[in-house]
Amino acid sequence: MAYRIAICDDSQADTEFVRQLVNVWAAQRQAEVQTACFSSGEQFLFRYAQDKDWDILLLDIEMGTMDGVTMAKRVRRDNEAVQIVFITGYSDYIAEGYEVAALHYLMKPVSRDKLFIVLDRAIEKRKQQERCLNLEAYGELVRIPFYEIRYLDVRQNYVTVHGKGDYTVKRSLGEFEKELDQRFCRVGRGMIVNLTFIQRVTKTEVHLSDGTVLPLPRGAYEPLNQAIIQHT
Repeated sequence: MAYRIAICDDSQADTEFVRQLVNVWAAQRQAEVQTACFSSGEQFLFRYAQDKDWDILLLDIEMGTMDGVTMAKRVRRDNEAVQIVFITGYSDYIAEGYEVAALHYLMKPVSRDKLFIVLDRAIEKRKQQERCLNLEAYGELVRIPFYEIRYLDVRQNYVTVHGKGDYTVKRSLGEFEKELDQRFCRVGRGMIVNLTFIQRVTKTEVHLSDGTVLPLPRGAYEPLNQAIIQHT
């Protein structure tokens, strides 16, 4: 599988430097990559309108008319899977990256070792995103990517999987727990939550990043917080 990486920077010298580092990383990891370089956010978005299949975006923040954060927000509207890495000469922008779930910030001049570590993390996350939950629901086979699943809850003998849509099947929560990976945490007897969607936890509630508020069973606060810490 070839990983597709876009490098977007209005400095041709910086773009070429990062591209060469990406090629060295790919050779060392024996990974197949396809890189494409763009000199502005507008140029990338023009290409993105016809071709949304990208794995990693390496984005300069300070560009001409459209900065990298604005460009990333446009991409995030319909693409939750792409890994976004900002490259900047200033630390002032870091807080803005939370809005687009940026994987990391790299300061200029880009360190080879730090870039390699970030690319390793990005590829590992993409591999995780390829995993799917297979369901027999409504008379058809449904494949739901793990990264889309916000939580699962149980009512009597039925479990509902809450992703971009809701799917209810007659199975036990324990069966799902065995199929899911380390990003999911069992919360009490009736719920499994995707830790990556949790925004904050109180003694009585779990708040997800999409605005969903889930009741937190008694005794689940400490174990859930420990799971979040270990997953971070």
